[in-house]
Amino acid sequence: MSEIKRSNSKAIVSLIMGVLSLFIPIIGIILGILGLIFASKSKQEMNLTGESGNGLVTAGKVCSIIGIILNVLMILIFMVFFYFVVNTDISTY
Repeated sequence: MSEIKRSNSKAIVSLIMGVLSLFIPIIGIILGILGLIFASKSKQEMNLTGESGNGLVTAGKVCSIIGIILNVLMILIFMVFFYFVVNTDISTY
């Protein structure tokens, strides 16, 4: 019988943080950064211990990066929208 390898717990946390960074606005930037940190740490641990979870790490990194980009874009779009709303000279006399 073949031995089943355990998945690295930090790889699972990295994936969860990455997915949450996609769906939670503004806080998603922090979650994405944490996801990237956990992904790098889990990769180091997996090289030492031989645990599985390379796919989880890759998915966590991708989701974290996309989540960070989407959240930054959302904030920039909001700031531009707010700038144009505040600086319009619409007067209601």
